[in-house]
This record gives sequence, C-alpha cells and structure tokens, in this order.
Amino acid sequence: MKIILFGATGMVGQGVLRECLIDPGIETVLAVGRSPTGRRHAKLREIIHDNFVDFSKIEPQLSGYDACFFCLGVSSVGMGEERYRHLTYDITMAAARTLARLNPGMVFTYVSGRSTDSSEQGRVMWARIKGKTENDLLKLPFKAAYMFRPAGIQPLHGVRSKTAWVQAIYGVAAPPLSYLVRVAPNYMTTSEQLGRAMIKVAREGYPKPMLESEDINRI
Repeated sequence: MKIILFGATGMVGQGVLRECLIDPGIETVLAVGRSPTGRRHAKLREIIHDNFVDFSKIEPQLSGYDACFFCLGVSSVGMGEERYRHLTYDITMAAARTLARLNPGMVFTYVSGRSTDSSEQGRVMWARIKGKTENDLLKLPFKAAYMFRPAGIQPLHGVRSKTAWVQAIYGVAAPPLSYLVRVAPNYMTTSEQLGRAMIKVAREGYPKPMLESEDINRI
C-alpha cells in the first residue's frame, strides 16, 4: 500500500508513522504537515505545506495513494467553537475532498474520539463538531471510510506528546496505563495497537465504519 499521513508529528501520528514504516506491506508513506517529522527512512517522503484549507499547490503529489490516515487534531480546551470547528472540521474536510477527487479508490481513516456525537445535536461542543466531521466524511466518494474513536492512548516506543505537561503526565502514569490497557480495553489502547489497527482496516476493511477502543484492541 501507499499511504498519505496527516499529523505525523502529533502523538497519534507518531505512533501510526512508526507502524507504517515497519510494516512490510507498506511501500511508501507521504507525510503532509506544517513541520518536518525529523525521521529518516527509505519509505518516507514529506511535504511541508502551510495552507490546510487549500491543497491546490501540492495536488500533483497527492495522487496514486491507497489510503489516508488522518491523525491531525487539537484539544478543545480553552478554544471557542468557531476556532475549533475551523481546525477540526474545515481542515479535515478540505483534505478529504481533495483526496476523494484525486484518489477515488482510497480508504480514508479519521482519528476522532470516544463519545463523539453522531447526532450533532448534543451540548458538548467538541463532540458535536467531531460528529459532523465523521458524518460528512462518510458521505464522500471514497472506496471506504472509517472513524477511529479511541478513548485513552498509551504512547509506546518513544512516542511523545508535543505538549510538555501532557507528556509529563504520561511519564508518571506509565505503569497504571499499562495495567488499564490489559484490564480495560474499552477505555484504553496503545499507540502501537492503534497504528496496527488502522493499517489492517485499510488493507482488509471492517464490518462497521465506527471503531471504538474495544474494536481497535480486538483487531
């Protein structure tokens, strides 16, 4: 497979990138982002792009791919609804619409979150916007689209959060997180398992479009 990866420098994207690079069935990974990943690998290509609502300048480089792993996302903490909608919905849909037009045989995988509101009517702002994003992605003419809804994610293999205080929490909480991965698969997964599950679903499909933590761990 040939993969396009958005958000490769974030915690989720770092884990997905690692699994893509070590998977023998993946030929190429194209990381699209605002900053370099800092990784060097024979499979990895990178495009530095600063306008995530307009991909016209790089469209010729986005054709010929089998799957997209969209791991770009932000926390809603301290953010107004208009700004969060732009960073979550507008950017995701701009990329997805471009890729659907250029790669109609593509499988699109979006990292959402547990408790996303598919009704788009709830009182929780981030959940409504994530729900609308999921719903509109599923309407696009991809070969298939899958919404991954992990709850907690334990970073493994050197994967780190770019937010210092979040990384500090992960460092202190590593032992209990490992325990929760084993005993509470409905609420905790790992960056390794998430990446492997996304690759397997892109390759083989899955019976339903929404995957919760328990589905991710089962794969």
